[in-house]
Amino acid sequence: VVYSTTKFLSGHGNAMGGAVVDSGKFDWAQNDKFPSLSKPEPAYHGLTFQETFGDLAFTTFSHAVSLRDLGPTMAPMNAFLTITGIETLSLRMERHSQNAQKVAEYLASREDEVEWVSYAGLAGSKYEPLVQRYMPKGAGSVFTFGLKGGFQKGVKVVEACEIFSHLANIGDTRSLILHPASTTHRQLTPEQRENAGAGDNVIRLSIGLETAEDLIKDLEHALAA
Repeated sequence: VVYSTTKFLSGHGNAMGGAVVDSGKFDWAQNDKFPSLSKPEPAYHGLTFQETFGDLAFTTFSHAVSLRDLGPTMAPMNAFLTITGIETLSLRMERHSQNAQKVAEYLASREDEVEWVSYAGLAGSKYEPLVQRYMPKGAGSVFTFGLKGGFQKGVKVVEACEIFSHLANIGDTRSLILHPASTTHRQLTPEQRENAGAGDNVIRLSIGLETAEDLIKDLEHALAA
């Protein structure tokens, strides 16, 4: 698993970083697709990472080769901010999820302006059984919804928000809003955007730690724009 620690772990969007999590259970020698791990490495006197390090093959390779060649080492200050953020992760995720649930339910009730809401925590969601099984404390804080009104309506809603910040990041203490069709996915064709789940009416939200009622009021104002 490759994870951006800038999201949620850091919590404030102020520390660049990433993490690679490897269970050690993958068989890198099962075929010829992973020669870096299953074949002799000339730079290390012909040792084979899979054979020599077993469960730690990928981890050792990442340090010995990837760090050597690419140097993706987290800056000390970023590491400090991330570690500090992790101390409050469980508390923050509770609030993130609680707020997201309330906002999603509100949007689902706005049938005149909102066409659909894709949030796994909503009653009747096709993912509801999975949420109950794997995420009993909440379905997270990032989700999308579809507006009635298309591209221009999406632009207006984002521009009308005052509490939500217009940013492409996610997993921040602040609530964030984005209209992908006019920003991150703008260079794609309408068909490509639709296939990518970023159609003209799609709005993405990352719900933060503010008071849920304030967030709902902000969206109420924006939907009326």
